[in-house]
Amino acid sequence: MIVQVNDLPGFRIKALQWAATFDTLCYLDSNGFNDPYSKFDTLIAVGSRTSLNANAGNAFDKLDEFRKSNPGWMTGFLGYDLKNEIEALTSTNPDGLEFPDLYFFVPQHLILIRGEEAEIISDNPELVVRSIIEQGLIEPVQQANINLSPRFSRQEYIDTVNKIKEHITQGDIYVTNFCQEFFAEDVLLDPLEIFTRLNEVSPNPFSTFFKWNGNYILGASPERFLAKRGSKLISQPIKGTAKRMDDIEADEQAKQSLRSHPKELQENVMVVDLVRNDLTRSAKPGTVKTEELFGIYSFKQVHQMISTVVCEIKDSLLNVQAIKNTFPMGSMTGAPKVSCMQLMERYERSKRGVYSGAIGYFSPDDDFDFNVVIRSLLYNSSNKYLSFHAGGAITYHAIAENEYEECLLKAQAVMEVLGGE
Repeated sequence: MIVQVNDLPGFRIKALQWAATFDTLCYLDSNGFNDPYSKFDTLIAVGSRTSLNANAGNAFDKLDEFRKSNPGWMTGFLGYDLKNEIEALTSTNPDGLEFPDLYFFVPQHLILIRGEEAEIISDNPELVVRSIIEQGLIEPVQQANINLSPRFSRQEYIDTVNKIKEHITQGDIYVTNFCQEFFAEDVLLDPLEIFTRLNEVSPNPFSTFFKWNGNYILGASPERFLAKRGSKLISQPIKGTAKRMDDIEADEQAKQSLRSHPKELQENVMVVDLVRNDLTRSAKPGTVKTEELFGIYSFKQVHQMISTVVCEIKDSLLNVQAIKNTFPMGSMTGAPKVSCMQLMERYERSKRGVYSGAIGYFSPDDDFDFNVVIRSLLYNSSNKYLSFHAGGAITYHAIAENEYEECLLKAQAVMEVLGGE
């Protein structure tokens, strides 16, 4: 059923508020970014006909079977710690969230917004439309400020970065992504209100509100992990960050500085090489290519350096296998991949979980699209635990103090929304 939407912002807000009354929800918003690979402006998957909950061991096999049994629309997430299934790795750091490594569901209702039209896929689309239109707008509740505590002090973080750089000097690794958690315990909050504010403060092309069984992912991700369009695979790793400036000339100078900064260029090209190598496992021979190198894209808080790597997928290769071949994404691991993941397990102080994993969908035409879970709040409402991770690329030329400041810059929007420190 296709519905013409006159008041698009109002319809989107009402649809999200209606959807949030269900136990299971995946809301994906491109926030008006001009993305040539996007199938929609907004996707809202509501309610669960059936679902898959799995942990590392044989989770990808279970997902493959689940996908074969449910070839229509399906949304869900892949946690970073699925690495332990792909490689001989472990995750023993503290985990306050206790999310599964993998969760997917087949929605009862699906809303796809494109331009001024909303497509409703449901057994009773008329009821869905009526429920949304009759939904009263919920007034935001003023929430108490929430302070997040870091797992590292500033000095501990700097000392750890310098230890990691020793591994680079010794040739153990070339570039890695070192992450730290900011967390709060005994937290009561309204996830929908927090997400709405986050999406206003930091609108990004892969923003996500994901809910299941009282657990929430509130995301403002700018990064695509992997998409499939027909026979084409697309990966768009981000490496390179510069702060936005209020002054137009200073802001343009920040962009130009990012475009020519040796350290930022070095970390981006290293990750591009890693992604190219990962894609060869799924590609027809000779088809892996870099479609764009060192592209500079501007978001509300930051400028980012984004490259686009593509290939033609092998005939008969299953989608789940193509995802597994590149998971976890190179922008969140480093190179060599396994050595970096081993070292970060040693130096980080919390389990990453869904952070630096992926959220996305499979569509009935055999395409898929997954983001990278960064710039995201994760919340377990049962144990009242709130978590936010931030990370950055560590290379030989990295300056530890600057890397710490970059983490705070990436956390800026979330801190603003929570109102704490």
